[in-house]
Amino acid sequence: MKFTEWLREYMTETGNLSGQVDVDKAAESIRSNIYFRGPNVWILAFSIIIASVGLNVNSTAVIIGAMLISPVMGPIIGMGLGLGVNDTKLLADSLRNLLIMVVISLIASSLFFLISPLNLANPTELEARTSPSIYDVLIALFGGFAGILEQARKEKGTVMSGVAIATALMPPLCTAGFGLAKWNLHFFFGAMYLFTINAIFIMFATYVACKYLHFHQKSFSDERTALRTKRIITIVVILVTVPSIWSAFVMIRDNNFTTNARNFVSENRMYAKSYIYDYKIDKGRKRAVTLFLSGEALGEEEKLALMEVAGKYGIKANELKIKDNAYSTEDSESKMLVEGIYERMDRQLASKENEILSLQATLDSLNGRRIPYEQITAETVAQYPSVRSLHLSRGATVSADSTRTDGVLAIAYCSSDLGAQDKARLENWLRVRIGTPVLTLMTARATDSKRTVNQ
Repeated sequence: MKFTEWLREYMTETGNLSGQVDVDKAAESIRSNIYFRGPNVWILAFSIIIASVGLNVNSTAVIIGAMLISPVMGPIIGMGLGLGVNDTKLLADSLRNLLIMVVISLIASSLFFLISPLNLANPTELEARTSPSIYDVLIALFGGFAGILEQARKEKGTVMSGVAIATALMPPLCTAGFGLAKWNLHFFFGAMYLFTINAIFIMFATYVACKYLHFHQKSFSDERTALRTKRIITIVVILVTVPSIWSAFVMIRDNNFTTNARNFVSENRMYAKSYIYDYKIDKGRKRAVTLFLSGEALGEEEKLALMEVAGKYGIKANELKIKDNAYSTEDSESKMLVEGIYERMDRQLASKENEILSLQATLDSLNGRRIPYEQITAETVAQYPSVRSLHLSRGATVSADSTRTDGVLAIAYCSSDLGAQDKARLENWLRVRIGTPVLTLMTARATDSKRTVNQ
């Protein structure tokens, strides 16, 4: 019991923010950072261009650097502070500057992507900013809490840099600019939805933190103004909170549906005599899982049984679509691409095979012309005992008029002179044995040779 009380007191003391925050300075700092004019406008435009380059070349390091430069969180935190302290003027000023920031970002990124000569076949960094998930909600929410606490604490650190990177407000705006430049509504609306989600949850976290840390509320000159302001703030809070909760709910539902669908496919790849070679998950209002099967087509009873199995994973019968031996549009494009690659490889292989055959023929020709030196020398010595060694070499005789004659030069090193008849007979025999019409035979005394066959 004592340990429990000690632990509770220790945790309370450890997490106590009393004396660690300065709400007045925090409010002053937030108010001063909501405006976009002068250097802030140019810094924002330059950072947007840098982030757009990073997205265009799929460079995460460049994107992170741009997020560290950009001053985009000021108006969003200002809106959260305005809601938290009932300051409608701060709320309006922050909203106006947020809209200015969005417009500048869209213009800068759109112009960049209009003039950029680089078109990526697989822009993964851009596509990643078009489909927000529940993780984006959690990052924005807790990033907002970390941001406002960093603003409020007395000893400043480097938290805001980390928050700027984690919440990733700039890349969605750059992606939306890409959607405008390429007139791709999927990229534009997907990225703007992600930016809106991030901004709303950062604003909501700031609002909650301002209430918890007891930021000083704005005082009003009369009760009527106070009542009207509180009503406006209440309406705005509801407009911010309800969509936030609904978006989080939808994202959790879609995330669970996607997870269940993937588990269903991975655990039922082989079904009956068919194989699920691909699948497609559609989220939103009309949720569906489309299966692409190869092998024998499923009968009606097998399809019903497969739908029952899908039901165990939370997938309703009307949410499951089965396509036997069919390709989706994306699959058809992939199939055509793969077939094109195979055709190109076949052509390259055929070309290489022809080169190999040509080289083999050349090699066979060279091998056919090779003189069996040792064998011919042994046969010559056996027929003519006075021959001690034999020199054989292929060569060409070129006359003064550039006439070329290919032939063989033979030099017989003898211990005694060969008669004219023996020399003629040896020359004819060598011509037939080597298989050349042109052969010149010369003789020399064996003492002049090294008694070896020079090949």
